[in-house]
Amino acid sequence: MIVVTGATGNIGRPLTQALAEAGQHVTAVSRRSAAVPDGVRHVAADLAEPVGLRPALAGAKALFLLLSGDLHAAGADPAAIIGEAAGSGVRRVVLLSTQGVVTRPFGPTRMAMRALEDKLRGSGLEWAVLRPGGFASNALWWAESVREQQAVAAPFGDVGVPIIDPADIAAVAAACLLEDRHTGGVYELTGPELITPRQQAEAIAAALGSPVRFHELTRDEAKAAMTQSMPAELADDTLDILGSPNPAELRVSPDVQRVLGRAPRPFADWAARNAAAFR
Repeated sequence: MIVVTGATGNIGRPLTQALAEAGQHVTAVSRRSAAVPDGVRHVAADLAEPVGLRPALAGAKALFLLLSGDLHAAGADPAAIIGEAAGSGVRRVVLLSTQGVVTRPFGPTRMAMRALEDKLRGSGLEWAVLRPGGFASNALWWAESVREQQAVAAPFGDVGVPIIDPADIAAVAAACLLEDRHTGGVYELTGPELITPRQQAEAIAAALGSPVRFHELTRDEAKAAMTQSMPAELADDTLDILGSPNPAELRVSPDVQRVLGRAPRPFADWAARNAAAFR
């Protein structure tokens, strides 16, 4: 049995589906009750209370570990989840980390994630680490403005980074959970090409078959909007990456191709599959 945390999100949902379609017994974990594919068991649990995961982990052979942002807050102990997994007899953990542990290693969140990676390496479990860059699904932030105003507003309109389709992260995670050859692997996951916010708006317009205007925000305007849902420090950090990506953040990684035997999907593919969210 394989346990998937964050099972109702942009990565966990397709991962759960892929594992179920591969004939695996799957337990989907999320904070609240949720619809899951036929044959999948759902357990409601809060990762901030690792002991509460024991019913989900009982009998499991593998765990996909995706942490929410609050598990990096002061006083949180995500390493305890690895201890619970080991104590429950789990043999393999696939950890969703972040590209930033290498490209910008000194922020508090990334330092905490690197410490968690190190904890996993020293746990005695089989492991693999996934380090994605930016997600294509972050474009869903624009869904309301596209629906209501046929417009996308974003900073740094002509600065591109190789964002990745979450479905590709899920596919790599499934391979790492199911195939022994990925044990001890650390995979940097990006899309196939650099794409700017302006080009993302164009791809959404093409998927909708209708025009979408692009409005470029100043950094201050973008920060004011972002701080409504995240700490100012994190907003600044995100804007630094979006506005001035370093060479490592501009690199297109070969790792999706290495694991899956195919190129990562372009943003236009993600936009076409998710066009309904923008209508």
